[in-house]
Amino acid sequence: MATFDGSYVLVGFDGSPGAERALRRAVEEARVRRLPLTVCHAWHWPYPVPPSGPEALETARRMGRHTLEHGVFVARQLRPALMVRPRFATGPASAVLIDESESAALAVVGSHGRGGFAGLGAGSTALHLAAYGHCPVLVMRDDPEPGGPIVVGVDGSPAAEAALAFAYEDAALRGRSVRAVFACWEAEAIASAEMGMLRDPEQLRMLGAARLERTVCPWREKYPYVETETSLVMRTPRHALLEAAADAGLLVVGDRGLGGVPGLRLGSVSHAVLVHAPCSVAVVRPRR
Repeated sequence: MATFDGSYVLVGFDGSPGAERALRRAVEEARVRRLPLTVCHAWHWPYPVPPSGPEALETARRMGRHTLEHGVFVARQLRPALMVRPRFATGPASAVLIDESESAALAVVGSHGRGGFAGLGAGSTALHLAAYGHCPVLVMRDDPEPGGPIVVGVDGSPAAEAALAFAYEDAALRGRSVRAVFACWEAEAIASAEMGMLRDPEQLRMLGAARLERTVCPWREKYPYVETETSLVMRTPRHALLEAAADAGLLVVGDRGLGGVPGLRLGSVSHAVLVHAPCSVAVVRPRR
């Protein structure tokens, strides 16, 4: 087994079609980021009744190892020079991936795995990992990824700043453009000293536009070769982002914004886009 230290790209693999797509994306992410890849399979007894004996348990465990070996084989076939580490663990997939994400640069999962409902935007494992993972989490949609811009939500929060950093880095690596979206609707979107202007939509729009430009300007300067578009939308953040994601190749959001409820690990907007966005979603939190 290959071993290595330091950061890596992590992918959860259970053999499902969604996991296959996540694996292919993770291989590409590891390539462009010049990082090793960890292919992780979390095994547990998959049936509601307990095993009839140790033989049945061992048979099911061997099936899990076979699934992992298949994932590692596919990854090495896609990129023979890539360093790939298999990780076989016992326990719920979300708990295993959260633990593995602590040393990862990026975690990639399918929107839902085996046993999930295809009609749901994101299954429980993806939602738990997005909420509690220690690194950026990329949730891959089932549909083929479009080639549109990378859309990122901006609200001035530390998480949104981390999302901007991720979006620009990804755009630079992939030769994509960035569309920064600021939804100037909720009271949290502007400073408390400016609250008196809420009654004047034009003043509110001007304040929002100024904040958007101030926030994006440093990233434009850092990545002058990345084409950037800014979009000020007078709608709620979730509606603005879902609308902007219609032609996006990726939607990037912070884990929770300025209007989030204290104590929640995943804000309502981030949860909404994970469930409803038409494209893949990356959830980013500031490194703590």
